[in-house]
Amino acid sequence: MVHATEIEQWLHRLYIAAEGAGLRFEDRRKALEVASMLEELERAIRRFSRTSPLVLVDAAAGKSYVGLLAAKLLLDSSGRRASVVTIEQDPKRVHASILAVQRLQASTPVECIVADVAREEAWPREASIVAALHACGPAADAIIGRTISTRARQLLLVPCCTSDALPSAANARAQAERLGIPRHAHVRRRFIQAIVDTHRTWRLEAAGYQTEVVEFVPPTVTPHNLLWRSRLVGEPKRMQAAQQKLLALAMEPLKDCKPE
Repeated sequence: MVHATEIEQWLHRLYIAAEGAGLRFEDRRKALEVASMLEELERAIRRFSRTSPLVLVDAAAGKSYVGLLAAKLLLDSSGRRASVVTIEQDPKRVHASILAVQRLQASTPVECIVADVAREEAWPREASIVAALHACGPAADAIIGRTISTRARQLLLVPCCTSDALPSAANARAQAERLGIPRHAHVRRRFIQAIVDTHRTWRLEAAGYQTEVVEFVPPTVTPHNLLWRSRLVGEPKRMQAAQQKLLALAMEPLKDCKPE
């Protein structure tokens, strides 16, 4: 088990010390989130055969806290053939990640890519596990799409803020009008978020991913504390049932949701 105090030490060593500053309050909260994600990853990694290569993708990675520390604390000591790919569109954050990789001195290879997570060419041809901590707006849905298209075996996704540009959010607003959901911001926002989250869940299920949605940290750490824990099982009846649920949401059928 990885403890938050250990994560704080690594965050300071990799990202903070060079700047001559200490950890801020938000850094300590981030350490709690990263520790919880690494616990989830540790359980996910155990599902894979030690004889097969494992590729971990840290998507919408920011400064790649999850990917880098997974390489050092989980994969280096596992005795597996493994590699880590981080994908982040902000060049400054990717540069910080590359510098942190040098300080990390992990034996597990880490590649830091500057790209939007929606770009197919940014992703490895085969991914074993996809992790995304606080994927904002459309990034969360793009990550779901790329997880499905690469047939990654597992997804650990923590979405952040919801973009009004999402098709599922537009659908939710239309449903809110149709059902007479009050326009009070807190009421309508919760309704829209529930529809968006429902769509994400059924989309994964329809593509063959058995999915749980759990709180990975308390809401006092972050209000965006829901984790989509998805595992590829490809059970046809479950997939068909989920596709019907998507249709009930008045969404168009998705190409990636066809049972094999």
